[in-house]
Amino acid sequence: MKTASELNTGNVNLHRRSFLRYAGAGIAGAGLLAVGASCHKDHNVTPSGTISLGTGDIGILNYAYALEQLEAAFYTQVVATPYSGMPSVELTFLTDIRDHEVCHRNFFKAALGASAIQSLSVNFSKIDFTSRTSVLTYAKAFEDLGVTAYDGVGYKIQNVAYLAIAGSIVSVEARHAALIGNLLQNGNFVSSDQVSTSNGLNVSNDPATVLATANTFLSAQTQVSANF
Repeated sequence: MKTASELNTGNVNLHRRSFLRYAGAGIAGAGLLAVGASCHKDHNVTPSGTISLGTGDIGILNYAYALEQLEAAFYTQVVATPYSGMPSVELTFLTDIRDHEVCHRNFFKAALGASAIQSLSVNFSKIDFTSRTSVLTYAKAFEDLGVTAYDGVGYKIQNVAYLAIAGSIVSVEARHAALIGNLLQNGNFVSSDQVSTSNGLNVSNDPATVLATANTFLSAQTQVSANF
């Protein structure tokens, strides 16, 4: 299995440039944000053997970057090794999602600059990439995890430009989740475990809950921890 750093695709530069133009205001503030973070003394303790995401907005952006690395690596593998009998329309859908996730990953890497965590090494040994059910089940799990992660930390973002970008990205992730749910459940675009039937709001999760799941798909050497 290739690592996330080895799963970079070279044909998404146009998507990346388009996204960076849209998010230009956020990138313009990245340098100042990085300087501020470098001056902040972190009193939190990082669990042994994990990569610290940092604190404040830098930590939250690295949190999103880690999750986007995971998703980009997953969909890159899906497209590179289509499951048995994959219809052309599903390959098109999954390729589009791959390009979105790679674009998101590249955006966060560029925005964070020197403050970005390293490229993470994935462990997808539990996923059967030859099986449609396996691939779509894990795709749904990754998309739902991403949406609940963004929803769980959005209120903590201080830089309004980053908040706007996060809102745009999570809306794309929710579209992915709905599409995968539709493919997997034959018409049920959203499951009751993700959107409350009482208030119509999406479920949110804190970083500890999200990373407990995400880390199971990362190698032991590149698991991450959050201190924000």
